[in-house]
Amino acid sequence: MSRVSSQVPAHQRHKKVLQRTKGHRGKRHANYKIAHESMMHALRYATDHRRDRKGDFRRLWIVRINAAARLHGLSYSRLIDGLRKAGVEINRKMLADLAALEPEAFATVAEQAKRAAA
Repeated sequence: MSRVSSQVPAHQRHKKVLQRTKGHRGKRHANYKIAHESMMHALRYATDHRRDRKGDFRRLWIVRINAAARLHGLSYSRLIDGLRKAGVEINRKMLADLAALEPEAFATVAEQAKRAAA
């Protein structure tokens, strides 16, 4: 049986790794072995940080909602509690957008929450 040469697939694999590590510093973008390790770490971080970003945005929305709620004499927790009791189903992303872009609409929502909480 003849021996199979894997030159072309290996070259393509190396090329792909070196392409992905283009902006890395030092040997991390030039030396295949080190570049591969760097790429694997980078991909791991990318996955982790995609998950983290969701929490980061939720925290940002909560800060914005809290700031707007305090302008209407409510704390964040009282606002959310009031909305739940009033049966208003609106997520934090939409509430934060209302608070930032449409203060009048947010005032209406805050009033509903105030009435339901009392």
